[in-house]
Amino acid sequence: MAEISTRHAGIGMTSQRTRDRLIERLRAQGIRDEVVLAAMNAVPRHIFVDEAMASRAYDDVSLPLGFGQTISQPYIVARMIEIARDGKPLDRVLEIGTGCGYQAAVLAQVARKVYSVERVKPLYQRATACLNELGTTNVTLRYADGSVGWPEMAPFDGIIMAAAATHVPPALLEQLAPGGRMVLPLGAPEQSLCLIARTAQGYCETRIEPVRFVPLMMGKA
Repeated sequence: MAEISTRHAGIGMTSQRTRDRLIERLRAQGIRDEVVLAAMNAVPRHIFVDEAMASRAYDDVSLPLGFGQTISQPYIVARMIEIARDGKPLDRVLEIGTGCGYQAAVLAQVARKVYSVERVKPLYQRATACLNELGTTNVTLRYADGSVGWPEMAPFDGIIMAAAATHVPPALLEQLAPGGRMVLPLGAPEQSLCLIARTAQGYCETRIEPVRFVPLMMGKA
């Protein structure tokens, strides 16, 4: 990443000390992957939220982004990436639902290459600006319908979806590499965080814990 500026480092409620407290809370909630915790600590979440909410940037809560979207709770971001990693390095990761770009920035710390798709143009533009400000060079963004994935860049050893679906989009299953892991919220109205692992025998689904995400929408906005 680029050298951390004063804005990135933060002051007061956005300081490194505040960020450190968030990491301790994540540990207390069961996040064990130190690579993921270091990535969460490295990314200044306050630059991805509206200035009026910067003082809440390191609370373990989701925050509104506008356009009916939210920036995910830090615990959920860490948990999804921890599940996708499974203690092993990630090479190529696909993210469905860039939002403000926060999760993509964290993924960029743990994966060689991140491809992220956002269907809401103002959010795509905002994420582009934030990631450019951080000097992130291994994330490629696309303004498109995320439900179809990014077939030209497949296969992916990790896929993370930041919106709830009633079923796993078939296009995403096809883009998951053998041995790959997909993490996504499934169900309506009750949602569960799910792991889809691609094995030599096919796809194996594991339900992990209850979650609440905005629904997956089709098309571009």
